[in-house]
Amino acid sequence: MSGQGQLVLLCPGQGAQKVGMGRTWADSCPAAAQTFAAADEALAGLDAFGDVPLSARCFDGPSEHLDRTDIAQPALFTCAVASWQGLLERNESGTVVAGAGLSLGEYTALHLAGAFTFVDALRLVALRGRLMQQAAESSEGGMVALIGADEAKAEELAAAARGGGVLVCANFNAPGQIVLSGDRSACERAVEKAGELGVRATPLQVAGAFHSPLMQPAADGLAEALAKVEIRDPRFPVWSNVTARPHEKGDPDALRKRLVEQLVKPVRWSQGCEDLIAAVHGGDGNFPPTFHELAPGTVLRGLMRRIDRTCEVISHDGPPDA
Repeated sequence: MSGQGQLVLLCPGQGAQKVGMGRTWADSCPAAAQTFAAADEALAGLDAFGDVPLSARCFDGPSEHLDRTDIAQPALFTCAVASWQGLLERNESGTVVAGAGLSLGEYTALHLAGAFTFVDALRLVALRGRLMQQAAESSEGGMVALIGADEAKAEELAAAARGGGVLVCANFNAPGQIVLSGDRSACERAVEKAGELGVRATPLQVAGAFHSPLMQPAADGLAEALAKVEIRDPRFPVWSNVTARPHEKGDPDALRKRLVEQLVKPVRWSQGCEDLIAAVHGGDGNFPPTFHELAPGTVLRGLMRRIDRTCEVISHDGPPDA
């Protein structure tokens, strides 16, 4: 990425975590290392981390700890911010014109847009992860990935398998890639019934039924915390997972509401990316912006290939010369 031009930032969500993430950024860029140090200080003493700092969890794992929702979420946020700080330090950034993040990645995008300070966003994400972990542990929930289903077919399967319990569409990741979330028994019925509708269904190894009504206790706790945090107008548009549209300017309470709803409503990533691409390719005569995925991993680049093959995403899992 050159130091000029317009760009769109894409920020990863839970599932992108991996042991060793962010290490090459921290080793090669003082600004990235400072980001990890600031996170270690801000989260010191939290039960989820004990006497092991966040940076050590990112760099050394083990994976069974890093995969925990209450650890993975602040770790992913920190890693993405560190990679952006590294790009800025190396003068390999440009003018950001838009941003989006998958689930918890929306907080990363909002922080980079100036809506939250780093510490406020980090602590919100850490709380969000802890509340979601607690909600998952207090309910028998799960998630099922569907391949080959559109929204209507996914809704039909959810209705057929719900059985009076909870089963809803939770993630619209890309065309033909939808995730259901709800009671574990309903998820098991969905796997059994999927073949009848010509859909492939695979249970996911997750802690609970994320982005479903079973996360309402987490949403309630997050609402209390968000009410106490200062939110400023984002410097560039950030797309909401809930509406698949940019957050409204000048209305911090609406932004708070959308972030609370995000825990219990579906993540419309595919629709949001389509809307984002249309918005930044507005035909104003300028070259369209380039899309950049912050660390870790390449999950969002893979999803974008399914959403719009003409939209190339450059991933920054580590410095280009690392």
